[in-house]
Amino acid sequence: MDVEPNLSPQAPQPPTESHLPLGMNLRAWLRDIVLSLVIASAVVVFFYQPVKVEGTSMLPQLVDEQRIFVNKFVYRFDNIERGDVVVFKLPEDSSRSYIKRVVGLPGETVEVRRGKVYVDGRLVDEEHVPPRYRDYTSHPSVTVPPDEYYVLGDHRNTSKDSRSWGTVERALIAGKAVFAYWPIERFGTVR
Repeated sequence: MDVEPNLSPQAPQPPTESHLPLGMNLRAWLRDIVLSLVIASAVVVFFYQPVKVEGTSMLPQLVDEQRIFVNKFVYRFDNIERGDVVVFKLPEDSSRSYIKRVVGLPGETVEVRRGKVYVDGRLVDEEHVPPRYRDYTSHPSVTVPPDEYYVLGDHRNTSKDSRSWGTVERALIAGKAVFAYWPIERFGTVR
């Protein structure tokens, strides 16, 4: 029994990517690059903002000229917590932004006694503040108003913070510092 070969015409196959003309490959690359830039821009505009730290008030956690990302969206769904590092507009001059650590929450009473922070009469553990950065002065107790926060820099003896100008309204807080990306040796999360 003889078998006859199938001589029916084959449907043309589409060209593979390696066989596409150069112009078509280039258009696909450009489309992907533009789409990536649009998505990255949307993320930066709506969720994360790059910020440059200016000054030494947050040493040793953050250094002068360090670059970080601030999550601008997190506090729409989550509460501001003690220990969060936040970026906010300065209460006395809204054209300037500061970065500090939240120490006192709304309704709490904050007092600084010889450099040690007490919230509602209890000593706050601040292992992130080395002894050489402490300010050993005392400041009177302050009850934090509703929707406001008591903030301090980690480098207490050089920081201008709630001890100087009082509490910060929630409306002035732009977001939470979450990630450092420059210099490369300080790359990682902001704790």
